[in-house]
Amino acid sequence: MSIRAIIVDDESLARRGLAMRLARFEDVAVVAQCQNGREALHAIAEQQPDLVFLDIQMPGLSGFDVVRALPTDQLPLIVFVTAFNEYALDAFDIHAIDYVLKPADEQRLEKTIERVRAHRAQQTALADKQRLMHFISDITGEQYQSVDQVLERAEAGQQYPSRISVKDRQETTLVDVRDISWVDAAGDYMCLHVGEQVHIMRCTMKELESLLDPNLFQRIHRSTIINLDQVEKIINHTNGEYFLAMKNGARLKMSRGYKDKIKHFA
Repeated sequence: MSIRAIIVDDESLARRGLAMRLARFEDVAVVAQCQNGREALHAIAEQQPDLVFLDIQMPGLSGFDVVRALPTDQLPLIVFVTAFNEYALDAFDIHAIDYVLKPADEQRLEKTIERVRAHRAQQTALADKQRLMHFISDITGEQYQSVDQVLERAEAGQQYPSRISVKDRQETTLVDVRDISWVDAAGDYMCLHVGEQVHIMRCTMKELESLLDPNLFQRIHRSTIINLDQVEKIINHTNGEYFLAMKNGARLKMSRGYKDKIKHFA
């Protein structure tokens, strides 16, 4: 994967020297050299490079000015190359990937290029993961974030959490999943019924359902999920519908479309 680079420095000797040292890296191609900040802005907009080696102290626009003037969607990786070390903290404050003191030898540039390669590989992996997330979301109808959470749990070797955190203003309550008797939806909120308490959680039904083990929790209505271990009785209604009597005294109706879930109660 080729790294397209631009060198920006007001000293021609410094530009040529850096270009010569970068020539030894087969995956780095210098596509432009600029002698001031204005030329740099034009070249970056035109070339869309992956990487810019940028001097800090230049007449007119400084290296910092150049970075601040770039649109966020056009911001390449930035390596500051300067003779002064007092700007290092400022450089990393604006998310430079590296800060190299002049004269930059080949060994130091090797470390910089390795850092750039690692960053680009990470970004490529992230982009691939995001494309996968959207692809799965399109197929399953799951929200992007829910699918991502499922994959993260699978990678961690724990498919379903044993506790769920419920935030309420300044407090966060950790609810033991097995203590949840049933859940019903109220718009964009989920009501978790735990004993005589009700915890309100802001999420969609599908997002919450993705956190619950289907061997323990089943949906009996488009807006209701029940804990199978909390079912005390199954009541057959005359019109073919069922009611579930829960251990906490609640009586819940099962929709006809979910009648096949009865087999899980045996």
